[in-house]
Amino acid sequence: MRLTPGPAQDIDLDSVDLFDLDLYTAGDPHTVWDVMRAKAPLHHQVLPDGREFWSVTRYEDVCRVLGDHREFTSERGTVPTHLGTDDAAAGKLLTSTDPPRHTQVRRAIGAKLTARAVAPWEDRIRRTVVRFLEPAFDGGVFDLAERALLLPAMVTGPLLGIPERDWEELVQLTAMVTAPSDPHFKQGGEAATLAIAHHELITYVNEWVTRRRASGGDDDSLLDHLMTLRAGDAPLTDEEIALDGYSILLGANVTTPHTVSGTIQALIERPGQFAAAQADPALIPNLVEEGLRWTSAACNFMRYAVGDTEIGGGTIPARAAVVAWIGSANRDELQFPDPHTFDITRGGAKRHVAFGFGPHFCIGGPLARMTLRIFFEEVLQRFSAVELAGEPEHLRSYFIAGMTHLPVVARTRRTS
Repeated sequence: MRLTPGPAQDIDLDSVDLFDLDLYTAGDPHTVWDVMRAKAPLHHQVLPDGREFWSVTRYEDVCRVLGDHREFTSERGTVPTHLGTDDAAAGKLLTSTDPPRHTQVRRAIGAKLTARAVAPWEDRIRRTVVRFLEPAFDGGVFDLAERALLLPAMVTGPLLGIPERDWEELVQLTAMVTAPSDPHFKQGGEAATLAIAHHELITYVNEWVTRRRASGGDDDSLLDHLMTLRAGDAPLTDEEIALDGYSILLGANVTTPHTVSGTIQALIERPGQFAAAQADPALIPNLVEEGLRWTSAACNFMRYAVGDTEIGGGTIPARAAVVAWIGSANRDELQFPDPHTFDITRGGAKRHVAFGFGPHFCIGGPLARMTLRIFFEEVLQRFSAVELAGEPEHLRSYFIAGMTHLPVVARTRRTS
C-alpha cells in the first residue's frame, strides 16, 4: 500500500470498493480515506456477492468502535477476511471474545508481556537484531521486506518456546492467514489458503501442547504459561489453548515486519529525517511511534453492531458488520496535523491506534515497541545511509498494509 499519497482526487464514493485488492497493491487508499473522512465518515458498501459492511474512518469513531464492546462486539469475528461468516471460535479465541471473559484471559497472558516483564529480554533481542542485519554488512543488495518477515519469529520464537527449525514454516502460515490472496502466500484460492493455514497453525499448537505434557516440561515460555492459565474458576480447555496459541502466533508475526520496512522506506525517501535521528538518538522512541502511525500495518479491524447505533452522522443497523480503518484514523488531520508528512519530531505521535484501542489493544505492544527501538538504534549506529536498490512490491491484502519486497543497500558507517 502506498504510504505517501498522491495529490487529492475527486473520488466517487458510490463506486469505491474498499475490498479491491488492487487498491492496496498498486493504488492509493489514503486519497480515498481522506475523502471519506471529509464527506462520508460512515460509509456503506455492498459486495457483488451480497455481503455488506459499514466503514468508519475518523479517529474518534474508530476508537469508539474498537473501544466499546457493549456497542460493537468482537464475538462474531474481528477481521474482514471473515466477513459474512460468524467466527466459530467466538468466546474461545481471545481476539473473538468480549469482556469479562476476554479480560480474564488477557490479564493472565499479559502479565508475561508488560514493559517490565519484557525488559530483561533487551540484550537478547539486540543480539538477534544484529544477527538479522548481518547480511547487509557487506554493502550488497538486501531485501529488507522479505527478510523482515522472519524478524518477529527470531525475537519471539524463544519467548514462545518454539524451536528455530519451525520459524520459517510458521511465518509462512501466518502470512497465509493475513494475506491469503497474495501470490507469495496463497495455495489455491483465498478460502483454501485460509483453511489450510488455520488448520496447520492450530494443529501445530495442539501437537506442541501434547508433546510438552508428555515430556513433563515446565519451561517458562509463553505457550507453557498458556497451559497453566485459569479463566474464572476453570483452566483453559485444550481447544482454548490451541486457539489462543494460534492468536499469539499471528499477533507476533504479522505486523512488525511491515512497520520495519515501511519506516525504512520513509527514511530512505527523507534522508534528512535519517540524519536527524542519527544525530540525536533521543529521537528514536518517537521515530518508532511515527513509524507505527505512518505504516499502520494492521490497517483495519472489524466488529459487529450490537443494536442500531448512531455514529459518523448515520446509523449502523443491529448485527451489521463495521470495519474500523486504522490506516485512516492514523492520518486524521483533526488528531495529527499535516498527517501525510512523516515527521520523527511530531508531538503526539504516540496517540496512534496502530496497536488498536480499548480491550483488544495489542497485548504484545511493549515487546514490539522495544524490538523496533532496538532495530532502529542498531541501523542508525551501524549505517551511514540506506538506499533503495529496486522497486518495492506491495502486499496484496486489504487487512495488512505492507511489502513483500524492498531491495535496499546499507552503507556501513565509518567509525573514527
